[in-house]
Amino acid sequence: MVRHLTITALLLLMPTAAVAQDQAPTLEERIQRIEDREAIRDLILAYAVRLDARDFDGYVELFAENGTWQNGSTIRQGRDEIRAMLVGIYGDQAEIDTSDPSYRIVSNIEIALEGDRATARSRQLTIMRGEGGAPKPVLSGIYEDELVRENGEWKILHRTDRVVMPTPEEWRRRMEELRRGQ
Repeated sequence: MVRHLTITALLLLMPTAAVAQDQAPTLEERIQRIEDREAIRDLILAYAVRLDARDFDGYVELFAENGTWQNGSTIRQGRDEIRAMLVGIYGDQAEIDTSDPSYRIVSNIEIALEGDRATARSRQLTIMRGEGGAPKPVLSGIYEDELVRENGEWKILHRTDRVVMPTPEEWRRRMEELRRGQ
């Protein structure tokens, strides 16, 4: 009796297994997923590179037309608002002051694809010039992204920029000191 039930169960499951094999991704689909992942990785890294270079126009082009940037309750909607935020932080400078550069290291990039949409999560560490010119880590955080393929290119639809260390309050105080030239 047990053997009969086992065989019956296997026969019932066989069509499901055959369908699952028929639905395996094609080579083209697998290659597209790899290309999408690489394009998204490039987008996430370009965010840091363009911000560090103060390439505000290039930076905002990484966002979808209606993209948003968020940190806590601060939300900037659309490329114009995002660019204005950058100018407010760094000034409307065409070139970075190489005597006092900062840069970001982006790591631990995780990507989940769903057709023409994706989510990503990554870590960032901001380095600034410290005492005697030594590099000094000053900020770490997590980027949580919603991404969309727009006109054939991956863009940031919504980025949440979450400060981890120092605390958001401590970082706001530090940014205010930098604005005052201290």
